Amino acid sequence: MPCTCVRQTDLPNTSAIAADVFYHPERTAAFFRHPLRDLDSFRAAAREINFPAVQRAALVAALGPRNPGSRSLDRLAEPGTVAVVTGQQVGLFSGPAYTAYKALHAARLAAWLTEQGIPAVPVFWLATQDHDFAEVNHAWVFDKHHRPHKLEMRRSAGSQPVGEIALAAPPIDELRASLAGLPFADEVASLTAAAYQPGSTMGRAFGDLLHSLLAKFDILQVDPLLPAFRQLAAPVLRSAVEAAPELSAAILARNQELSAAGYHAQVHVEEQTSLFFLLESGKRLALRRHGSEYVLNGRRFSSQELQDRAESLSPNALLRPVVQDSILPSAASILGPAEMAYLAQSEVIYRAIPGRMPVAVPRAGFTILDAHSQKLLDRYGLTLTDFFEGEDSIRNRVAARLIPPAVAGALRETADTVGRAVDRLRGELGTFDPTLAQALDRSARKIRYQIGKVEGKAGREAMRRDARATEDAASLSGLLCPERHLQERLYSILPFLARHGLGLLDQVYEAIQLDCPDHRMMVV
Repeated sequence: MPCTCVRQTDLPNTSAIAADVFYHPERTAAFFRHPLRDLDSFRAAAREINFPAVQRAALVAALGPRNPGSRSLDRLAEPGTVAVVTGQQVGLFSGPAYTAYKALHAARLAAWLTEQGIPAVPVFWLATQDHDFAEVNHAWVFDKHHRPHKLEMRRSAGSQPVGEIALAAPPIDELRASLAGLPFADEVASLTAAAYQPGSTMGRAFGDLLHSLLAKFDILQVDPLLPAFRQLAAPVLRSAVEAAPELSAAILARNQELSAAGYHAQVHVEEQTSLFFLLESGKRLALRRHGSEYVLNGRRFSSQELQDRAESLSPNALLRPVVQDSILPSAASILGPAEMAYLAQSEVIYRAIPGRMPVAVPRAGFTILDAHSQKLLDRYGLTLTDFFEGEDSIRNRVAARLIPPAVAGALRETADTVGRAVDRLRGELGTFDPTLAQALDRSARKIRYQIGKVEGKAGREAMRRDARATEDAASLSGLLCPERHLQERLYSILPFLARHGLGLLDQVYEAIQLDCPDHRMMVV
């Protein structure tokens, strides 16, 4: 299982704050309670947790129905046990592959902390309260030729929390058709079909599939829409409503601090921004804050009214992790790059309400490829970063490798000869007439362009003669950078399991390096 490290800063769309969290945590220390990710930081975060026996018993009771027979639940019931928490939106067919990587990272870190004398269990927060159905109603998979396929579950748009949306003809047949020909396709499709049963919901099916795939890692699941968890969250939400003006002012000040440090605020906040949504009549409704009051479609709510309805409130993106880590004994949180940026803003809320905060740990990231694909990369001299320029660029690079050596050598020699001759002539013309030297430069650019054009034509002719190379370029692009996205951010984990078997999850778990923030290319 060879792995190659790729720096996060070499990946597309890595923000400045995420890059510094990865490699220069001292620069972002002011925005996190525990800026480092060493054993001392985890111990400090664990010491800050004051979790009374009554609160722990209530949490264990709330977790019981979703996690029957869990050894992790038994351990969590013991005084002093902490949680390593992660989570994700409840996307169709488990969402992007990094969902599984987050869960495995939480399990790996919890096991290591336990070995170091900090008893810990992994917990996965199902983001069932979100209401953007367009973000979760689809999944991407690939076929045996690494061609991307988008699978989608359609329904009318609405404001209902996505976790409560009843399954309407999930595309199981389309999944089977897309995975056909992959060695473990039938097993993976059957597991998925068992989870995505008619009558289930997006939240339940997502959790069931994740549990069936990761059962051996015994990761506890939290569904915040369940009444028991809404009761647990109510005191935190009540405190947040009461302190809302101060919290909003603190967030706005934090945003200015981030900007002054050269970073950006991940979540846009205005003075009227509410930290809450109202759950009412099966919908998640946006509130706007006006001083001490809140407005919803012409209706007005006082702060006290919302406090009285705390069990019907749902937190926004900045308050959600605070609610999560207030009702859980969280010592560490496994986060994606955007979530790390959220937390830099949320730190001021953590400071005001629970008075503690977990260690923020960047999630593990992987690009998975088979041995044949690795051989193709070696044959054509390609690296992962080459694929970020798109498939056309890959075809050109492959084409350049296919040009006969004699032709390629002659083209290079011609370009070098022209370059030396132009340099010599420019020197002579410069002393004779500078305007002629400028004209020469324009002509030289045209000559170099024409030579490059001939080289491109030679490459395309080589590709035409070698149809296999064209297929190789398409296959590699479809696998490594589908739709110009990093593999883990687009594809579900399902096609990788269909190709390599469920044992792939064990291999990913073993490949997670807790002390390394790099993205990893793993050959299976």
